[in-house]
Amino acid sequence: MGEENHTYVTEFVFLGLAQDPQTQELLFVLFLIIYLLTVLGNLLIIVLVHIDSRLHTPMYFFLSNLSFTDLCFSTTTVPQVLVHFLVKRKTISFAGCSTQMVVLLLMGGTESSLLAVMSYDRYVAVCKPLHYSTIMTRWVCVQLVLASWATGAVGSLVDTTFTFSLPYQGKNLINHYFCEPPALLKLASAETYNAEMAVIVMGVVILLAPVSLILVSYGNIISTVIRMQAGEGRLKVFSTCGSHLTVVVLFYGSGIFAYMRPNSKIMNERDKMISVFYSAVTPMLNPIIYSLRNKDVKGALRRITAK
Repeated sequence: MGEENHTYVTEFVFLGLAQDPQTQELLFVLFLIIYLLTVLGNLLIIVLVHIDSRLHTPMYFFLSNLSFTDLCFSTTTVPQVLVHFLVKRKTISFAGCSTQMVVLLLMGGTESSLLAVMSYDRYVAVCKPLHYSTIMTRWVCVQLVLASWATGAVGSLVDTTFTFSLPYQGKNLINHYFCEPPALLKLASAETYNAEMAVIVMGVVILLAPVSLILVSYGNIISTVIRMQAGEGRLKVFSTCGSHLTVVVLFYGSGIFAYMRPNSKIMNERDKMISVFYSAVTPMLNPIIYSLRNKDVKGALRRITAK
């Protein structure tokens, strides 16, 4: 479809992450390793939490949900990217693009809310240990997870509706490697101001509100830990908080950069590389940071392999 063609777009063509064949081969290997680690790590957490009764606690209930969203989040984009590294013409149908965006935003929004819920769980465990079992009851945990999924669903519905209510005529080259609002809005054949504002408002709800709650929770955790007497326990909590906050900075920092800026008309290489962090890197890191280093999970793994 040429620039002067005013027929409605039926498919989009991705420009991808790189044009050079050798770079694409290297990126294929890198993304394949990332995806395999993501699938193995997150599936392992889901299976362990399901079959080991010692992991039937609020924290691991939230972690298994996080692993499921990470698995779906990564699977929405990375397998397609892997295929596109191997072919010359990187296409996706209009319906495929809209489906990818719905699932991507649902999983991303849910993950963002779950990370906030998990920080609240840690805050209660560290700052109000005597009241933990009465505050974090099973029903409360279920409600928090349902609220996280509902938040993701609302964000996905709003962003996708505003993005695809615009006409797309003629231009179908997406300077990106998957379908998301900031990349699609650059191709719209009508004024995008309302859609841009909707994306920014949803960004406040889906990204800024949870990250604010996370920072407040960890601020309270750190101040409580500073007052502790035991140096070893203090060091352990600081180490855990530090690794958790690394993931928070990567996920929310890259997400806020992509979704909370006024829509520029050009998608540059830096924008595409930043989106790699929230679409591929954090789903791989989450099981390692939150679970696989944990002695409870290591113990569960040993018990299962010993059988």
